Amino acid sequence: MDELSILIGGRAGFGIDRAGGIIGRLLNRMGYHIYIYRDYPSIIRGGHTFSIIRASKNRIASHRDKIDVILALNQDTLDFHKKRLNEGCFFIFDSEQVKPQMGPNCGLGLPLGKLLKEELAPEIMRNTCIIGALTKAIGADFGILEDTLKKELAKDLDLNLKVARRGFDAARELFNFEPLQQKSLPFLTGNQALALGLIKGGLNAYISYPMTPSSPILHYLAEIGDDFGLDVIHPESEISVILMALGYAYAGKKVAVGTSGGGFCLMTEGLSLAGMAELPVVVILGQRPGPSTGLPTYSAQSDLHFALNAGQGEFARFVVAPGDAEEAYYWSAASMNISWKYQIPGIILTDKNLGEGIFNFDLMLAGEIKEEGPVLWNGESTYKRYSAAKNGVSPLAFAPSKDAVIKVNSYEHDESGITTEEPQQTKMMQEKRLRKEKYLALDLENFNTVKVHAEKESETALLCWGSNKGVCVEAARRLGLRAVQPVVLNPFGAKQFQEALAGVKKLILVENNATGQLMRLIGGYGFKVDKQIFKYDGRPFSLEELEEEVKGAIK
Repeated sequence: MDELSILIGGRAGFGIDRAGGIIGRLLNRMGYHIYIYRDYPSIIRGGHTFSIIRASKNRIASHRDKIDVILALNQDTLDFHKKRLNEGCFFIFDSEQVKPQMGPNCGLGLPLGKLLKEELAPEIMRNTCIIGALTKAIGADFGILEDTLKKELAKDLDLNLKVARRGFDAARELFNFEPLQQKSLPFLTGNQALALGLIKGGLNAYISYPMTPSSPILHYLAEIGDDFGLDVIHPESEISVILMALGYAYAGKKVAVGTSGGGFCLMTEGLSLAGMAELPVVVILGQRPGPSTGLPTYSAQSDLHFALNAGQGEFARFVVAPGDAEEAYYWSAASMNISWKYQIPGIILTDKNLGEGIFNFDLMLAGEIKEEGPVLWNGESTYKRYSAAKNGVSPLAFAPSKDAVIKVNSYEHDESGITTEEPQQTKMMQEKRLRKEKYLALDLENFNTVKVHAEKESETALLCWGSNKGVCVEAARRLGLRAVQPVVLNPFGAKQFQEALAGVKKLILVENNATGQLMRLIGGYGFKVDKQIFKYDGRPFSLEELEEEVKGAIK
């Protein structure tokens, strides 16, 4: 077998996410590339939650509909997902909770409650027990699982090992999924990659009010913050978040904030303040279905135009949408540098599929990150915070600097930061602020802002952005197509985009929204798409689903 897809499901509160991560790490230790899709409702307990763990010999970043193994901890898991089973596949189930009503040779039932009771183990360890059974069923050595659990579990390790062993011994080998002789790569969520990229970019402080799907960044940085000397703060609201961040920027500290659409709504006045006061701040915006609360634990690509236009007035901003863990790492670091170099807000568009998806991470693919420090005041002349530089970027000084009066102002102001309503001053300062975007656009020609994947000479191309990268690139490879991915969305690299489309006769747009937000953006630069494939039910495209849609669009 070249690859394997495993679905584990149960009630929220069963520890399904954690179990999926352990299965992924088990297969990763066997040398396979891994991608994990997580699906859960917005409730603490009850409902149905599941993870799909896909292992492949090749690099992947999407899930399949068809499943080889289902691990059913309750009846819903089997009822909801049995239609996904491939021929020749099987399911392992808790025989005390699940009535399979399927062929006798397809399932393997284990009395998980009885096994746990005999070991005096808590109910939550049902998932450890069934993972033990999975290990035996796929022909893997128990030692691989033992090593995985020792690395992943700090609490109740000995009891978990006993329970896993009981599941292993109670199961039987159903096929042999052989380990590969290749090095295992690190295993990260997109949110962890974003957080590490921010640190690489010089992060001093991360401030956030929790909102799915960006909350894990706050939790992760709170765990590791002391190792990097970070301030990690959870204030009382998103308004406090953005204003506190601007205070850090005024003091010369590199700062980022995280939120999703509802929280970003509250931040928009602060975002405009950043534009007027020329204070650098990086905003991670985790998109989810809306409007309003929408589906809090699901995903969408419906905030692109919100990010491009949020805030009153006109001001320069940088907007980027990474597509996988390596791009999340690279562009969060680059966003920090760009935001400080040009003293503008930077917005990183992400979503649940990228942020909470779990990927192998290859640092060699991320690319070299060159840190570029901000332009600083040299102290040789009277300090003017908003001096009218050719590229619009005024030298920075931070309080307390000797002989410098550092005034930032949300009102229109002159070069010294003094409030003004004088027409010529107003025009001059507005043009100064907007010049930054022109010079940033020139700077970005040195970056790979539009990527081309798969069959680069194909006359048919899939156009995607953000987390759709993984599934679009794989579908394009399988169908012999080109995949084009604009990564930086403002300033938009129209020249690079034109070059990426050279020779394309049919352009098929793929987006997770209902109106084609990227289509409208490129339309403003004179580009048109020939076909559109939209999905807006909160779930990502599976590989099979997108392939069928693309085949229909090609006809």
